[in-house]
Amino acid sequence: MNRNTEKDVEHVDILIQVKALTWHEVLIRIIAAVTVGCVIGIEREYKNRPAGMRTHSLVCLGAAVVAVLEGLMLHSAGDLLHDGVSITIGRMTAQVISGIGFLGAGTIFIAQKKISGLTTAASLWNVACLGVMIGFGYYYLALIIGSFIILVLSVSQRVIRVNTIKRVEIRFTNRRSTLPFINDYLQKNKIKVLDIDFHIAHLPSTDNPEDNVYINLYTMHLPSEFHFSDMVAELSENVDIQVVRMRNV
Repeated sequence: MNRNTEKDVEHVDILIQVKALTWHEVLIRIIAAVTVGCVIGIEREYKNRPAGMRTHSLVCLGAAVVAVLEGLMLHSAGDLLHDGVSITIGRMTAQVISGIGFLGAGTIFIAQKKISGLTTAASLWNVACLGVMIGFGYYYLALIIGSFIILVLSVSQRVIRVNTIKRVEIRFTNRRSTLPFINDYLQKNKIKVLDIDFHIAHLPSTDNPEDNVYINLYTMHLPSEFHFSDMVAELSENVDIQVVRMRNV
């Protein structure tokens, strides 16, 4: 018996050991996949992300169905191998994992040079992986990894704070009084300014320089406990400040 024949026999023995799935087991796996996808999708929908509960549930369900189907095909593959037919295991589920990238790309948006939706795309890919696990019957592994996914999505950003570099555009008038107000605010909140770009929008209707619109673009280091929304709210209290918005670094 040559080496290839020995491998085929071992392959057949492995496939014969695969148990046939009952309709009861198939139903349990489908329900588990929908539940896991729904739980992760609720977190995304709560944060008003492009893909929510229904999308995550359907992705997890679809991946589980493909895995179940491949498991059923593997059970009947032993007789085919005896007849000399070659079967590649895992090809269908591999296409699910790679194909989900097209769906994830639909959740990524680029607006005003700002990219959003990457986390949702990653969660869809992870949900597809969970669906494959559940479809093959690895419930406990899917439960553990699903818990880590929810932990990363909902808790990690609150527990682990990272100082971030932001570019903030501030438009204002009355430079003589407004600029010291901005500088005092940044110093009070321990915001480190790394760089400043400025531009003056001259108004042709006036000769008074205080009526011009001043545009300062700050590159700043925000403290880990500081929220940009607080900056917008507090700086907007000054009537001479017209715009406070984030720009890409």
